[in-house]
Amino acid sequence: MRSFIKDFLPPIAFRAIQCLRGRDTIFKGDYKSWKEAASKCSGYDANNILAKVLVATLKVKNGDAAFERDSVVFNKIEYSWPVLAGLMSAGARNSGVLNVLDFGGALGSSYFQNRKFLKDLPEVRWNVVEQAHFVKAGQEHIQDKHLRFYPTIDACLAENQPNVVLLSSVLQYLPEPAGVLNLLAEIKASTLILDRTSYANFGVKSTIKIQTVPPEIYTARYPCRFFSENEIIAVLARHHYALLETFPSLDKLDPTATWKGHIFTLQTE
Repeated sequence: MRSFIKDFLPPIAFRAIQCLRGRDTIFKGDYKSWKEAASKCSGYDANNILAKVLVATLKVKNGDAAFERDSVVFNKIEYSWPVLAGLMSAGARNSGVLNVLDFGGALGSSYFQNRKFLKDLPEVRWNVVEQAHFVKAGQEHIQDKHLRFYPTIDACLAENQPNVVLLSSVLQYLPEPAGVLNLLAEIKASTLILDRTSYANFGVKSTIKIQTVPPEIYTARYPCRFFSENEIIAVLARHHYALLETFPSLDKLDPTATWKGHIFTLQTE
């Protein structure tokens, strides 16, 4: 099951939508199934998105920009301090060793966002699991001794033993999010971090919406979930992950949902 990332990971274009802070981002509907919502959605130019992300990431890698998120470059890094705290805590509990499986991590945006602090750790491996065309671009133009790219979870695990699993702005765009979360929880990393994840305000169950992308990025509509927070916590609790902390994410895209992050730690006793 872990060998086929294409079955799990939504195209990068699905995820490249958060940078405009909700401007012109529209969520509509309450669909009975993912399939129903997907049938009403339009496509995107995946190669165009990859090209934009690659140019932006190279600017950050080469020191010509401070930060990149969703193909947009910034002159100042916007930190998610709780995510960074979770990463550093995991490293501290593992004698300064940080080995991250970044599921859906594009071309290493989260790595470059945090590398100023990570460089003080004695050992850092940041492993992005992505779609094949992103992996190819990452391997050819981006990766170095710390940052690596893999097309499948299994390929990553063949060379790494992650102590952190990170999902940032990914889970809500998966057709089967519980299955993927179960799969990643089976790795038994000591820390599991969810960030930029959408939760329905006061929701007792997940709802499926259609999200319209701001035209400044590209023209597309696609399914998106507003989760029940308790359902996500329950999935991980079955794998002996305890919620360590909840925090607000940088995104604010719709008044009927809240974008949050969660840090979970594996209970070994």
